Amino acid sequence: MTDALVKAAIDILPKAYAPYSQFQVGAAIQDEEGRIHLGVNVENAAYPVGSCAEAGAIAAMIAAGGKQIACIAVAGRGAELCTPCGGCRQRLREFAAPDMEILVCDDKGLRKIFTLETLLPHSFGPNNLD
Repeated sequence: MTDALVKAAIDILPKAYAPYSQFQVGAAIQDEEGRIHLGVNVENAAYPVGSCAEAGAIAAMIAAGGKQIACIAVAGRGAELCTPCGGCRQRLREFAAPDMEILVCDDKGLRKIFTLETLLPHSFGPNNLD
C-alpha cells in the first residue's frame, strides 16, 4: 500500500492551487478501511485563508465516512523535505495514533518516513480528553 499511497500523493500534486507561492503540495491518506483520500493545498488572495493538502485529505476522508488515518503520504517539490506544518501535525493527531507513518515524498518518489510521534512529540490528542 505504501507505493500506491506515494503514487497518489505525487499524482495529485499538479492539481494544487498555488498561484501565489508556486509551492504545490499533494496528500494521500489511507483510512482504516484501506481507502485512499486525496487533498491539495489551495491558496487564496486573502492570505492566509488557504488550506493545506493534509487538511483537504482529512476532510475528504471524513466526508467519505473514514474515521482513522492509517498512513499518509505528503508530496512537495524542492530540495528540502515537505513535512506537514505544525497545524497539520495536530490535525493528523486528531485522527491518527502517534505511531502512524508519514511518508514524505517529492515529485520523484519517497524520500523519508517519519512517525507522527517523531514530528509531534508528547502530543495532545483525543485520549487526553477521556
